[in-house]
Amino acid sequence: MCATILLAEDDRNQAELIRRYLVVGGYEVTVAHDGQATLDLARSHRPDLIVLDVMMPRVDGLTVCRVLREESPVLILMLTARSSEEDLLLGLDVGADDYLTKPYSPRELMARVRTLLRRAAPAPSAPDGQVLRVGRLTVDPERHTVALDDEPVECTPAEFAILAAMAARPDRVFTRLQLLEHTRGIDRYSTNRAIDTHVMNLRRKIEPDPRCPAHLLTVYGVGYKLADAVG
Repeated sequence: MCATILLAEDDRNQAELIRRYLVVGGYEVTVAHDGQATLDLARSHRPDLIVLDVMMPRVDGLTVCRVLREESPVLILMLTARSSEEDLLLGLDVGADDYLTKPYSPRELMARVRTLLRRAAPAPSAPDGQVLRVGRLTVDPERHTVALDDEPVECTPAEFAILAAMAARPDRVFTRLQLLEHTRGIDRYSTNRAIDTHVMNLRRKIEPDPRCPAHLLTVYGVGYKLADAVG
């Protein structure tokens, strides 16, 4: 079954060009030209991935991303003409899984789409579909779910990849570079601060007090680890 993609781009010529590339790549594509239509189609069609332009009429792309991230873990690839690190981190902070700066080549876009969809597939973090349990935290790689005290925790694909990797090896210290390899891979837009943003978002979801984490710990000068003895 082919993956379904919602393309949100207000430039109709650019949208048609990208749509054709995606269709040739074997994807089923729906197009929206403004932010409100994007929200409506995302809710009704439930796509596997959204290619989302930041500069959208009616509702801007950052707001669309923030709203959708509160509702589902759908993959979001953000497109923007802004290339500063602060813009990148803002996109990640509202829940984007990847970030592509204009101008870009259609081939690069296709590569990002394939990578996101591949990395979002259930990861072989545990043998034979084994559910991973670390203290009060449960990670199910086969069902792609996370729970804390048996209560569901909604995670983006990048956040899930980080937790699955760390839950498979409790108390092991992961560098930011290793975590980047588990999430979006290494490319010119990836930064150590991007991983810091994902970890900060995870702490908001799984820590009683994100400012004093007990689960997802910082190992200063090295990276992060998921504590095995979680109270």
